[in-house]
Amino acid sequence: MNNYAFIDSQNLSLSLRDCGWKIDWKKFYIYLREKHHVKCAYLFFGYLRSNEWFYKMLEKFGYKLIFKEISNVKREIKGNIDAELVLQAMIDFWNYDEAVIITNDGDFSCLVRYLCKSRKLKCIVSPDIQKCSMSLKKSANGRICDISLLRNRLGRKK
Repeated sequence: MNNYAFIDSQNLSLSLRDCGWKIDWKKFYIYLREKHHVKCAYLFFGYLRSNEWFYKMLEKFGYKLIFKEISNVKREIKGNIDAELVLQAMIDFWNYDEAVIITNDGDFSCLVRYLCKSRKLKCIVSPDIQKCSMSLKKSANGRICDISLLRNRLGRKK
């Protein structure tokens, strides 16, 4: 299998933080390769210069990073990557057998519906199934994995 992962990094990180843990990015990459046969894993970020060391580490693990300029609205940093993730999934559409989408965000429902219709969706990997968008769950037609159950395997050691 030649599957690609499209990871909404902020949604993943914030959802897991709300559940009380942080992901070990190296272990997560290995999980994607072994469990979902992912050959290419895209991570989408709002770019912060102060995180340059972190980005280099992620690239060493094997992730391909795609950045968006951030905006600072009411002292809150925003880096909405939804359009970039959807665009990349469509640019690479003919390069992968199936897509793994990592998010809880219902904004990706239209992409997920299209991937299902095209028989290109492997699954949605939800950081917190309880908070996963109902429209995303519906769009995935039951193809959803809850990684909160894998906290001991994928969690970062303190």
